[in-house]
Amino acid sequence: MGNHTTVNTFFLWGFSSFPELQTLLFMVIFSSHVTILLANVSIMVAIKLSHNLHTLMYFFLFDLSFSETCTTMVIIPRMLADLLSESKIISLPECATQMFFFLGLGSNNCFILAAMSYDRYIAIHNPLRYPMLMTRNVCFQFMMASVVVGFLVSLCIVIIVFNLSFCDSNTIRHFFCDIAPVVSLACNYMFFQKMVLLALTAFVLVGSFILVMISYVFIVSIVVKLPSAKGRYKAFSTCFSHFTVVSIHYGFACSVYLRPKNNDSDSFSEDTLMAVTYTVLTPLLNPIVYSLRNKEMQVALRKVLGSIIEFFPQMVNKRAQNI
Repeated sequence: MGNHTTVNTFFLWGFSSFPELQTLLFMVIFSSHVTILLANVSIMVAIKLSHNLHTLMYFFLFDLSFSETCTTMVIIPRMLADLLSESKIISLPECATQMFFFLGLGSNNCFILAAMSYDRYIAIHNPLRYPMLMTRNVCFQFMMASVVVGFLVSLCIVIIVFNLSFCDSNTIRHFFCDIAPVVSLACNYMFFQKMVLLALTAFVLVGSFILVMISYVFIVSIVVKLPSAKGRYKAFSTCFSHFTVVSIHYGFACSVYLRPKNNDSDSFSEDTLMAVTYTVLTPLLNPIVYSLRNKEMQVALRKVLGSIIEFFPQMVNKRAQNI
């Protein structure tokens, strides 16, 4: 990697075009980040502590919440630090590491969503055999496959990107090391590398999205044949939250990674604004969508919040007694 590279550090341009908005952006993104962490951790704790949520559907949701929390931790802390700093320098190894974990976790999220859609299909298509078909072992295999394939694809992308020669500008027109802003700085970025990167991103996004859509086509074909309106409503309601998250996730991701790119400032500005939505807004919306449409989750979250509210007064009283 180092043999072909003359640039050792990059400058993350980020939101430098809006110097007067840096403080406001910091406050908004920081509050969103804290909310994301609290919401996702609350969901994970609720699933862990509530015995009625110890089902495979919630196991997938736990894994998705954990993966999205990790994804935001890869990007947002660095973004917040850069908003308060004039020196937005990132070394080449740090840039490669950030890209590797972001793409690996993002790919993992895509495959988890595909596994969740297949789980819902099995639950609706074959409810009596569901416990035998979707065992914990099968679920664990899905999770491991998502992680392994996601990070393997990410590793391939990082190897291709950072074997390029960066010999011109070192200014990344983004707030993190994403594929397009980094390869735009390379002076030997050829058609072959471009096609391989496109194929890898399409494999993750389009491939997992096709799996999701196949599951939903079969789900809809089964649900419309149900005799009772109540049964149809119940079946669709179990899938609504997941389909909403899928629409948000794939809508933003595909618009950034699969649309044609121009190496101009307007194109990268659009990508930067879009990236804010899928690094900040999407992880913020997912817990809200799942909790608003799920009564079991609402009850479990109330119990968790109730326990937290009771815990702090007890802790204060104990400290007062010790004093």
